[in-house]
Amino acid sequence: MSEPDLIFYDCLSAPSPRRVRMLIAEKGLSLPTEYVDLAGGEHLSEAFGRLNPHRTVPVLQLADGTCLLDSTSISMYLDEVFPENNLTGSTAKERALVAMWQREMDLNGLTAVAECFRNSSRGFRDRALTGPVNYPQIPELGERGRQRVRQFFGDLDSRLRESAYVAVDRFTIADITAYVSVEFARAIKEQPSSDLVHLARWRDALAKRPSSSV
Repeated sequence: MSEPDLIFYDCLSAPSPRRVRMLIAEKGLSLPTEYVDLAGGEHLSEAFGRLNPHRTVPVLQLADGTCLLDSTSISMYLDEVFPENNLTGSTAKERALVAMWQREMDLNGLTAVAECFRNSSRGFRDRALTGPVNYPQIPELGERGRQRVRQFFGDLDSRLRESAYVAVDRFTIADITAYVSVEFARAIKEQPSSDLVHLARWRDALAKRPSSSV
């Protein structure tokens, strides 16, 4: 299924666009895609800034020129417009639970990894936060982020002891965010310990989905 009136702005090396790519793959969509060179600073250009003043990816540009500027809003839009294989919740209760767990995975998973990565990686000196403004690294935040990631692994394992999936009884965007967070943690040389068996079971199952390879 394709939608030529949409344009997806992507970067293959960044975790947040991967979340959208996984949703696109799960839904069998084909979107016109523009790749943004983050390493070369293309996202900081005036041209890209007109699309997204935050200078981040992903971005989804709609037919009327409206731009959606984060993976969650993009996922919600695509799930509404292309309802087959729902990933954001099909009832009021499901939507609320998916939103709740999506926020949890984003805040304590992906954001924790990013906090460590951007405050400890040499390549992000003076770029500790995304966006057009340069901010210096704070090493203590890098260490705090690492501690948060380790806690996230344990908390995720506890959740998956109770449920086969993160939010509800099926695969949703909350699982996508959690999975991308765990994979992104490779960048800071952190991975779940072998005793987190529930996380390992869930991760192995997700790794078999075709969308995990995008």
